[in-house]
Amino acid sequence: MDKSINDFNVRLRTIRIRELILGIIISFILTGLLIGVFPEIYDNDDLMFVVLLSFVLIFFAWCLKGTTGLGNNFNKLFVKKTRNEILYVFLINILFAFLFTCIVTGIDLLIGFYDPSWVTGFDIDSVDVTAGTVLLNAIGAIIFAPLIEELVFRGVLFNRLKIRVGIVPAMLISSFLFGIGHDFGGITSAFLFGLCMCILYMKTDNILVPMSVHFINNITATLLELTQIDAFIGQFPWIIPATIITLVATVLLVKYIIQETKLLKKSYS
Repeated sequence: MDKSINDFNVRLRTIRIRELILGIIISFILTGLLIGVFPEIYDNDDLMFVVLLSFVLIFFAWCLKGTTGLGNNFNKLFVKKTRNEILYVFLINILFAFLFTCIVTGIDLLIGFYDPSWVTGFDIDSVDVTAGTVLLNAIGAIIFAPLIEELVFRGVLFNRLKIRVGIVPAMLISSFLFGIGHDFGGITSAFLFGLCMCILYMKTDNILVPMSVHFINNITATLLELTQIDAFIGQFPWIIPATIITLVATVLLVKYIIQETKLLKKSYS
């Protein structure tokens, strides 16, 4: 990184991948040392996740220390055009995330209509939620994940890769790496979400924009998971409008990615 640069946006683009890897390694080491002092951390995956991300966030705070412009970035979030695009990208992504659930549930219901002996394979297990679990999940998934994942995958990986391989390959590679870090059923939605985050970041040169979408997405996903909305939309007749809505969102999502990518290629060619 170039510590001589005072602009927040420019300093972020100078953080190298090898520096990021070193920061993550040090974070793992410090987390391990802390576990040695407080073994109970190891017994709670959510707590260990929060501790690790805390050290990674400290690394980025050190990298970006002394820069200016973060406040200006924050103010730009409330510009009408930016605000509307944040909400639009969030909506088409969160609705697309339900596509797999709707398709599987729909097929399951159709088979059940024609074969009364059919035993559904799409059961929703109840979740035993405690206050501590909710708090740690909120801190990890809602607060730390949007901050760290955007800084890592868009702020560093995408920025550095686009210098070496170009914008589109950098979008694909960084989004693929982002996607494989998620559950198997969510890899596709995470990959497309990553592409959208790259687009927003390139259009605005403001890491807070994809962070905002990521934050809204994660808090919504967490609330939906806690309320088990899957069980509701998977019931007849709600599955029909839900499937239609997710299919429309899929078309809009693909259209957004293709159109915006073409505009970015044209702008930076």
